[in-house]
Amino acid sequence: MSKHNRYFYEVGRNGWTPSSTINPKMLLNKEKLMKDKKESPKLNFDWHLEKVTEKIVNLLKEKNAAYGNTALNPANVFSKLDSTEAICARLDDKLSRIKNRGINDKTEDTIDDIIGYLLLLKMSMEK
Repeated sequence: MSKHNRYFYEVGRNGWTPSSTINPKMLLNKEKLMKDKKESPKLNFDWHLEKVTEKIVNLLKEKNAAYGNTALNPANVFSKLDSTEAICARLDDKLSRIKNRGINDKTEDTIDDIIGYLLLLKMSMEK
């Protein structure tokens, strides 16, 4: 059996089996992948970009709801860093994890975190 990238449906991956319903948390759907050959590359890129960024934006919204707006308005109980400096410190931690462990299945969430922190950094610099 050939090995596919993480966006392709494989039996057992993300809870998908041929007889199960599609898990809505999956990034791409099988039908879309099959249509890709017929559609323009720009539409494929645009659609894929939307799905990838939607996942990150939803993660940020969930964390903001759970923790409050602490990324942009830190509580400063122990640390006295402003939001921009605190986000930069978190980015350094995430980048250190990749430096030490590489990019693999165990650090895949770290990539999402870095993208999210970069969005928060941009927001903190514009406020």
